[in-house]
Amino acid sequence: MVARIQLKVVKADGVVEEYLHTKVMATVNNALGRIDQADMDIAEQFAEVVTYYLYHQQNHHSVTSGEILSVIKVVLATTGYEKAAIALSEHHFKRKLGRSRIEVVSINIQKLTDAELLGSADEISSRCRWDKSRIVMDLMAKHDLCRQTARTIASMVEEKILKMGITLVPSSLVKQLVLGDAATVLRAQRQLQAI
Repeated sequence: MVARIQLKVVKADGVVEEYLHTKVMATVNNALGRIDQADMDIAEQFAEVVTYYLYHQQNHHSVTSGEILSVIKVVLATTGYEKAAIALSEHHFKRKLGRSRIEVVSINIQKLTDAELLGSADEISSRCRWDKSRIVMDLMAKHDLCRQTARTIASMVEEKILKMGITLVPSSLVKQLVLGDAATVLRAQRQLQAI
């Protein structure tokens, strides 16, 4: 029996992590859910197709997250789920656009005058583009969390920020969201270990 080499995924931020079949399954099911046809059995079958295809490419030991997304869309579109493929594309585009519009401003909002300062953020020089990988790196370096846990927390924070629809995010808000989501994830991990 020949051992299969673990496929690596190159994320948009350049980070390399192991390919997870379950992430593909979740992406497919979410796409189906966007057209009110969520079905874990179908998602599992389509994820099997995607995984098989990716592992059987000639001499490929890594794949980009963009390539995985493209394969998922092709599988959906060629199996009668064109609307789900379109919904997935639109969702991906909206998230990318949303991320590009967000800036983090170095303000610690404690009182109303701090909030007023955020309102005049054009005068603030300490600002940067949103990048959830900064949260990941910070959690790994300062709190010794594994990459997967740190990415889970950063993704949860990003989801909240995107849903808020704000373009200027005070760094103090990011910190509070990170702490809250970290507490939730770490509590869940402890509960799973106790089982």
